[in-house]
Amino acid sequence: MSKISAIIVAAGEGKRFGDFKQHALLKGKPVLDWCLETFETHSKISEIILVLRKGELEGKLFRHYKKISAIAQGGKKRQDSVVAGFMHIDPKGTEIVLVHDGARPLVGKRLIDSVIEAAKVHGAAIPAIPIEDTVKRIEGQKVKGTEERSVLFRAQTPQGFAYHVLKEALEKACMEERLGTDEASLVEQTGRDVFIVPGERRNIKITSPEDLKIAEALLED
Repeated sequence: MSKISAIIVAAGEGKRFGDFKQHALLKGKPVLDWCLETFETHSKISEIILVLRKGELEGKLFRHYKKISAIAQGGKKRQDSVVAGFMHIDPKGTEIVLVHDGARPLVGKRLIDSVIEAAKVHGAAIPAIPIEDTVKRIEGQKVKGTEERSVLFRAQTPQGFAYHVLKEALEKACMEERLGTDEASLVEQTGRDVFIVPGERRNIKITSPEDLKIAEALLED
């Protein structure tokens, strides 16, 4: 039976948040736990590889999640953390690898399903939502142009890939010493196509204290 592995990246320092955002309380429960519970109870997820910062590697607070097969130490960059998590995945029998931000607590199971199915068909898939605001290109304090927003989307996670597709992308980026803002950008650089599925507006990323208030409101809606 083919496995679907999920790498949950929660090793960020939260500089914009002012603290480790993944441990901030959302309705009395840490942000990261909201995320982990969704993947833990998802019937298609075979295992979870949790990536934490160095001081949390003992992972005692997470031992009650039965699907966590490994806890990896995060790196300086997100890409380093993803590589650290990926190294714990057994290539034998693993069909799809999902990568998700631990700071996105409201990810839905239907969205996870959509990404998995698209990744199975296309090899690489991400959720994305269209940008509604007008986007300006600037230099210094001057506007240099207006982008065509109909072709601009905001990427979310989980991002899903066939095992060999993500492996190739990570290895090539390492050899060429390239950094990507997300895993999809690394796959793009290998020449492969990345397909999108409709994202969810409630699948917000916690980057500031204000985002916690938004997440609380979404949970109450």
